[in-house]
Amino acid sequence: MGSKATSKQPRKVRKRMVYQAALHVKAKQLTAPLSEELQKELGIKRLRVRKNDTVLIVRGSFKGHEGRVVKVDVKKVRVYVEGVTRVRSDGREVHIPIHPSKVVITKLDMSDEWRRKVIERRKAVQAEVKEG
Repeated sequence: MGSKATSKQPRKVRKRMVYQAALHVKAKQLTAPLSEELQKELGIKRLRVRKNDTVLIVRGSFKGHEGRVVKVDVKKVRVYVEGVTRVRSDGREVHIPIHPSKVVITKLDMSDEWRRKVIERRKAVQAEVKEG
């Protein structure tokens, strides 16, 4: 059995965790906290941001803006929100990428059966943690 070499150097750890991470790892970095109402309703604190979720931006120059997620870029770990745009020099309007840690999910897109199952599963785990 070969040993998996790990480094103590923060720069190398960061390089592997952030810059060279596989896409399935980066997908987990796309989680955002739920609003307080959703937390009480669903019994979980955070979920992965998906297209058509409604989010509230809580940091940055677009703070307070609420809109629908139009695109999720897993490779760049960024979300694009409806109405958060700027005009390029050639006149085109482009969406500004927002890091998912800077948003709060206010409304979920529950059209996917898999997502409902994930929420139920995580809800059960959270209930177990609170009990014991």
